[in-house]
Amino acid sequence: MGQARSLRIFHSRLRAEEKLLAEAARRLDIPVLLEDVTDDAWGDPSRTLSGDVVLARCIAHGHNESLAAFLETRGARVMNPSAVMRLCGDKLATTLALERAGVPQPAYRVAFSAEGALAAADELGYPLVMKPVSGSWGRLLAKVNDRDAAEALVEHKEHLGGRHGLFYLQEYVDKAEGYDLRAFVVGGEPLCAIRRRSDHWITNTARGGRAENHPLDATLETLLRQVQKAIGGDFLAVDLFASPRGWLVNEVNDSAEFRNSIEPTGVDIPGAVVRHAWSLAAAAA
Repeated sequence: MGQARSLRIFHSRLRAEEKLLAEAARRLDIPVLLEDVTDDAWGDPSRTLSGDVVLARCIAHGHNESLAAFLETRGARVMNPSAVMRLCGDKLATTLALERAGVPQPAYRVAFSAEGALAAADELGYPLVMKPVSGSWGRLLAKVNDRDAAEALVEHKEHLGGRHGLFYLQEYVDKAEGYDLRAFVVGGEPLCAIRRRSDHWITNTARGGRAENHPLDATLETLLRQVQKAIGGDFLAVDLFASPRGWLVNEVNDSAEFRNSIEPTGVDIPGAVVRHAWSLAAAAA
């Protein structure tokens, strides 16, 4: 790769995050381009991006992953790489990668039929959480309190077809303190974390969860580095539960929103992201 020409932020909708990233780049004198890819066409072999570093920030995860894979063939360094996006976009694949690395997680089961799913639910015990293997913002998560609810939900998912026929069940971790964590890791190093509080069991800030600062300590930092080593990637958001067994990693996100985490933590998250992105281009030059 030659000398980097610009930091390019590709998006399908210009959210607060993309604006903040561009503003941070300009503040740091990093040449930056904001590009809407919604109506663009790709495949021209003469179109190269050699020397550029890219933040792929489309709304749809599948679009991001495909775009990243294409851009990589054209010489761009994408943050995060498409392989990391692929791993984070599949909750089962993420779970297995963390399991191989010995990262503590809630207990889980996977089943491929309604009968298997109900047997898995009985084995895990109630309540439990049933979730799709792909998706974000806490969509289509279901807390299952008993066998009757499990039977109804499994029947609905079975008739939805597609990837809903792969049943992913997870131990329900009671949030005794009323919060879970979202921690950010940039360039392999823990950056900051927020507590997400909600009266509902789903605490995503996109669903109304309230964010407050959670100071990082040595135990949490060590765990976050372990997660990054297992998953790879340049910018990760890691969701964790506190439990009597210690911190448990729930999910890992490759293209997280962060606007609600800047004020409570006091950390310049977009600045950290674009500085690391630009360092990737310099290292590869």
